Amino acid sequence: MADMPIVPKDSNKLLTEILAGVSSFLATAYIIIVNPAILSQAGMSFPAVLTATVLVSFFSSLMMGLYARNPILVAPGMGLNAFFTFTAVLTMKISYQIALGAVFWSGIVFLLLSAFNIRTYIVQAIPKTLRYAIASGIGLFIAMIGLANAKFVVANPATIIGIGKLDTAVLTFVAGLAITAFLLVKKVKGSILIGIVLTTLLAWPIGRWWGGINPIVNVAHLVAMPDFSLLFQLDILHSLQWSMVPVIFAFVFTDMFDSLSTFVGLSEAAGLVDENGEPRNIKRSLMVDAFSTTIAGLLGSSPGTAYIESAVGIEQGGRTGLTAITGAILFLPFLFLSPLISAVPAIATAPALVLVGVFMMKPIIKINWIQLEEAIPAFIAMVFIPLTYSITQGIIWGFLSWTLLQVAAGKAKQISIALWIIDIFAILSLII
Repeated sequence: MADMPIVPKDSNKLLTEILAGVSSFLATAYIIIVNPAILSQAGMSFPAVLTATVLVSFFSSLMMGLYARNPILVAPGMGLNAFFTFTAVLTMKISYQIALGAVFWSGIVFLLLSAFNIRTYIVQAIPKTLRYAIASGIGLFIAMIGLANAKFVVANPATIIGIGKLDTAVLTFVAGLAITAFLLVKKVKGSILIGIVLTTLLAWPIGRWWGGINPIVNVAHLVAMPDFSLLFQLDILHSLQWSMVPVIFAFVFTDMFDSLSTFVGLSEAAGLVDENGEPRNIKRSLMVDAFSTTIAGLLGSSPGTAYIESAVGIEQGGRTGLTAITGAILFLPFLFLSPLISAVPAIATAPALVLVGVFMMKPIIKINWIQLEEAIPAFIAMVFIPLTYSITQGIIWGFLSWTLLQVAAGKAKQISIALWIIDIFAILSLII
């Protein structure tokens, strides 16, 4: 699999891969604005974090395409940036320079785990039933992200969540969802990308005349020069203090299982597996993920990780590294054109995310729902991912419940040593 061509020879396939890369980029591009918005609350310069975000996304996604040859984009991870800001910096009172050092060291740990193939063994230790459940749970999670981005689903103190106000913005999302679904049913080539573009065009007059959306770009502020002031500002020495061990561990554990579950989920849903049924080029992919976290600390961002939104491009037909390379190249101009990304509002990519959730649910039919010691952990992993808004929490509780119920069913000997070790780290992560 590693020797497959990066660029397809067939012109139709070439176009499909490029369109897939554009679709994945549009679904992922929100991180260009969202990551700086979160990390700037840690006292970091918004323009500098934006520059770091673009650089991490570009180099990491490019490596994923060229080296791992998988159609998966890599960028600073959501959740990881929140931990960096609100836990490490604001709660633990760690300077962002030391926190960046912790990100760097967690990347080094990743590289070592990946180089010695330990992370690959971890992937192989995950029972296939849990893999199917994780893929399906990620599908629900992606759909939840889309619904939340569109404000179709909102917080409700009485019922926890509820439907949002059916204003012009939400109705635009509904229209975009209907259009994209119609195109998919009609098997129109590039339907997801077309849906994103058409929904953006629908949002423009609403944002201008009725409010609620602001996709209109101020041409006078279209260009912004990159800010490199965060480059190499990490504090490598002080981030090795004993008090920083829990922070480094949290970065390692969260990023590892986010990336592992993303690779497993996308691979199972899209058939990106090798002859043994394992995720394609998993060792190389995990090396790229580790590389992304390491350079994130150097460039001035929270850890990089594989993006579940890559499912948009994969469903579009992306199967080779060219999809990731295309997405990587599209990140680069936003070193200078960052205001332009606001032209694509969240409600434009939300329909794509919801519909991708449909495709991610395919592996659910492979779960043996009659065998309860398999069905219960699968269900827990699948529903905990969207309900806790965390892939990591879903996989932790899926692992723990799987082990417990296999023991209860008298199948303890079938549990691998690697899975027992994973369970120990899962418990430690919950305690810490």
